[in-house]
Amino acid sequence: MSTYAIGDIQGCYDELQQLLEKIAFDPARDTLWFTGDLVNRGPKSLETLRFIKGLGERAITVLGNHDLHLLAVWQHKHKHFSSNDTLNPIFEADDGEELLEWLRQRPLMHYDAELKWAMLHAGLPPQWGRKKALKLAAEVETVLRGKKFHEFLGHMYGNKPSRWSDNLEGWDRLRFIVNCFTRLRLCNEEGKLELKHKGKVKDAPKGFRPWFEHENRKSRKHRLVFGHWSALGLYQEHNVNGIDTGCLWGGGLTALRLEDGVVTTLECEGVRKP
Repeated sequence: MSTYAIGDIQGCYDELQQLLEKIAFDPARDTLWFTGDLVNRGPKSLETLRFIKGLGERAITVLGNHDLHLLAVWQHKHKHFSSNDTLNPIFEADDGEELLEWLRQRPLMHYDAELKWAMLHAGLPPQWGRKKALKLAAEVETVLRGKKFHEFLGHMYGNKPSRWSDNLEGWDRLRFIVNCFTRLRLCNEEGKLELKHKGKVKDAPKGFRPWFEHENRKSRKHRLVFGHWSALGLYQEHNVNGIDTGCLWGGGLTALRLEDGVVTTLECEGVRKP
């Protein structure tokens, strides 16, 4: 019985199936953790959602920025639609609404106390420990699953506020939480977010560094796995594991076995140019 964390799929369903064959995934015994961004830009977002939903309790996924984007386009029609999106087959499918309702029930962060592993899509600011992060994630999850779902998605986009305060309220508070969990790559020591940089660490703007390089992220007790940053590639330092290896862009699709740290990567042809 094994637990595998898998990096961003983004609709690359065929590659996912090849990776599962490579690791000899057994749905009767094994469990899959998905770091978010199940959909978009790749060719088979619909098939990906159907497959992962169909795994039931054998699959755990957190929400990524592309997953939330899908929900926002669904709720607000074409207001947030991009020419690069590959989401229409989901909206046109007979089971599309069922899949979207399932997706909005997914968490922003998952923690397994037995394995001592946590999973999120993007990052955490220096001011948040694991317990606080889980509590803040739950604030957004409650709204996503509740009556203010549509209204929340209308206020979700934006880069401000850029710094955390316990006194933040309303949409500003929820937007900051979402930006951390689904968009964060860089921040400074005070926790100010830099949300525009998507490239390599060496090209980070002055005064900012990866969220996982700040001192209190270097935990020896609890391990963390995330995706989101394809330009980073496979990263494994101080119990922090980045596994978005850029399948969409011609990199790889990576599975990390949580019990022993074994990494398996499928080389991908890619469907998009960086």
